[in-house]
Amino acid sequence: MNTESKRKIIIISWIMFYIYILLLSYFLFFSERYGRDLVTEEYNLHLFREIKRFIKYREYIGLEGFLVNIFGNIFAFSPFGFFLPMLNKSYRKFYIITVLSILFSLIIETVQLLLKVGVFDVDDILMNSIGGILGYLAFRILHSLYLKFYIKKEA
Repeated sequence: MNTESKRKIIIISWIMFYIYILLLSYFLFFSERYGRDLVTEEYNLHLFREIKRFIKYREYIGLEGFLVNIFGNIFAFSPFGFFLPMLNKSYRKFYIITVLSILFSLIIETVQLLLKVGVFDVDDILMNSIGGILGYLAFRILHSLYLKFYIKKEA
């Protein structure tokens, strides 16, 4: 791959990352559809409390509410773990993405608490971090396939 192609891929990746951050910010802080206008409790510091509640009352919550709360946090944070190592080679270590995912999630949960646009929830921090890690693993798999097949062809 020539330098010009790499440069275009990096530019497109940065644009996609910015769009991702904007969309994530909208859904986390402004979207009324996901209850940002209604706060029932200010925080949850009991690990697995909300996860258990959503599993237990899934029939009452409905399929969409259940899926969004259990899997939405994971899938919403996967791009974070995918884009960071793509955009910066120094973020290509598992522990770095893990720490950054935890910190990013902690910041978001804290902002939600301070702005009263959501609930500070340790379960969300856990699931967001898992999402970042899964995004990183997807990056590692795709990157290794790229190195194996594309770079091999060029040689």
